[in-house]
Amino acid sequence: MRILSIHADSMWYKAVKKTKIAEPITRMSDSMENCVVLFCCVEKLDEKNPDRVIQSATNNVLSRLEKLKVKNVLIYPYAHLTASLGAPACALDILNGLERRLMEESIIVKRAPFGWYKEFDIHGKGHPLADLSMTICPYEGAECDFTCPYCNHPIRQADISPRCAKTNDVGNG
Repeated sequence: MRILSIHADSMWYKAVKKTKIAEPITRMSDSMENCVVLFCCVEKLDEKNPDRVIQSATNNVLSRLEKLKVKNVLIYPYAHLTASLGAPACALDILNGLERRLMEESIIVKRAPFGWYKEFDIHGKGHPLADLSMTICPYEGAECDFTCPYCNHPIRQADISPRCAKTNDVGNG
């Protein structure tokens, strides 16, 4: 999961047009003052362990909120942080899980709708800790065999399936 976190004076959004994966909504626009906006993107790799992703994201966000002394969070689904998007149903489950877990910790949480094109206006605070990017790893706390040389994602050998059915063929040529 990728998260771009911005400490903001205010954030406003308006749902403009739904996509084919849009969740049903009753509220077309919303706003929040003195908040941390979490632009969140669920990645394909997160499907390996959604519960760990939710727990790790919650812990990382709570740590950030404590440093900033903030209790308001606006979760904003933002697919533009990766080229490896997770399945929409899993992504929505993870975002809902993050919302639920933060609320259980007495954080005031709003979530922008998933699967909608939205316009938004954000007024960032601009202090040295105002902006932070996070990469939440579904393998956190577990050993990874290596990282992808292109995107630096952690990889376990067991998650890789061979491209060719006969990887040990001799004399293919």
